[in-house]
Amino acid sequence: MRAIDEHTITEAALDQMASTPDPRLKEIMAALTRHLHNFAREVDLTPDEWLEGIKFLTAVGQKCTAYRQEFILLSDTLGLSSLVNALHDRRATEAGTKSSLVGPFYRQDSPVLKLGDTIVTKPTNGLEVCLYGRVFNSAGHGVPNATVQVWQPDETGNYDLQKHDPSEMDLRGTFRTDAEGRFYLRTIAPLGYMIPMDGPVGDMIRAQQRHGYRPAHIHFIIGAPGYREVVTALYLQGDEHIDSDTVFGVTASLVTGVNSKDPSSPIPNLPTIKFDFHLPAAAAYGSGRVGADPSQIVAKVAS
Repeated sequence: MRAIDEHTITEAALDQMASTPDPRLKEIMAALTRHLHNFAREVDLTPDEWLEGIKFLTAVGQKCTAYRQEFILLSDTLGLSSLVNALHDRRATEAGTKSSLVGPFYRQDSPVLKLGDTIVTKPTNGLEVCLYGRVFNSAGHGVPNATVQVWQPDETGNYDLQKHDPSEMDLRGTFRTDAEGRFYLRTIAPLGYMIPMDGPVGDMIRAQQRHGYRPAHIHFIIGAPGYREVVTALYLQGDEHIDSDTVFGVTASLVTGVNSKDPSSPIPNLPTIKFDFHLPAAAAYGSGRVGADPSQIVAKVAS
């Protein structure tokens, strides 16, 4: 009989997993086991600390609903989502617009709107702006009929899921580019916000004495047949947390600003946010998404 102790337990666990038929599952679980065991040895994990970790992860799971994904929020705040995003970007056949996080507030099936429409459906005191730009390919040609999904927080830093009945959508929309790959719409300038702090992830952030804020930003998912989706966000320059995003989503190339005098605006007399997106060619890993609508995750678990 093999003697099980702090030195032999890892190999014993790996030996039992060795018959895993799926090679990728075998690789992932073996690496996870090695790293978890090494982590416990490195910090000399105590039974009380181990149990606190179990309680924390249990609480994270209990906080998840069809409209809230606390595990994605945890992954975001630990930098894991950003890391997976960076690793995933390496698989693209060509570089496109830098990706950013889907985040925990994405919702599929946002309203389909016409170019020039507003995504604002609730009364607001926010600064109305024209958000516009062009979707182009590696040859510099506009991509016609590309899907542009947009979602963002309001002028108080809240998403619709945080303020309204989940059946109502606000500050979300899906648009199609014109024949030249151009898009434009009306929205409001978003405000930076603190991540949801009423759950276990918030408790963790407070225990680490982190500020918990994200800089003002607008999310995008852009796609078209034959191209790899671009999942990204635009961040507004001047936000005090632009260099300390709690979920590590900001990249310099994604920072832009509000232009109060833009003669090129497709909607005259409105301040503008302008950005052009490079849609790369499709790859074996076609989707650029690192994340999902929370309802999709709950539905898969339930099934």
